[in-house]
Amino acid sequence: MKALLVAALCAVAAVAHAAGSVTLTGTIGSRAILIVNGAPPKTVAVGETFQGVKLVSLQAEQAVVELEGKRVNLRMDTPVSIGGGGGSGGGNRIVLPADSRGHFLTQGSINGRAVTFMLDTGATNVALSAADAQRIGLDYTKGQPVQIGTANGMTQGYRLRLQSVRVGDVEVYDIDAMVSQQPMPFVLLGNSFINRFSMRRDADQMVLEKRY
Repeated sequence: MKALLVAALCAVAAVAHAAGSVTLTGTIGSRAILIVNGAPPKTVAVGETFQGVKLVSLQAEQAVVELEGKRVNLRMDTPVSIGGGGGSGGGNRIVLPADSRGHFLTQGSINGRAVTFMLDTGATNVALSAADAQRIGLDYTKGQPVQIGTANGMTQGYRLRLQSVRVGDVEVYDIDAMVSQQPMPFVLLGNSFINRFSMRRDADQMVLEKRY
């Protein structure tokens, strides 16, 4: 414990940035020991901020942290991915806070290129517009041509497989996707991704944990 404290206190302070993975690894009195994006453990008091993560409260083996206005519950030694950045891709848990309309939005990536996702349990596959596909360099025309039914009738689409889909430090591979000619405000994070996880609603958060 003494060695851990020395390592935490001697860690060089990093410039604050959006966290991808946060882990509560222990407590010392009223201070939490946090690991953010794989950095050395840091002791943080309630109200303090480390690498963009603010410790809101601490009790027993749980803590509440805040990042960019979003609050997430941490349990001891359970990594939590928040938003779309950081980490190695080897995480297993995603926490998505609901927005004011009850939608679950997050930054992430497809084949290493940044996109904005909206969780959609009604979508069979990950679905994106042709414009988004072109922006991230996805040659969707090599996919299987299909007709897609929409509220405005039928439109041309393409079925294909994505090399990788990532949210926070959680990455999954070989995911079915659909590209539509219709404009879309977000990339829909559909069931071809969701089915790789167990999912539960926790108050105003959606928690996804990778299946093994």
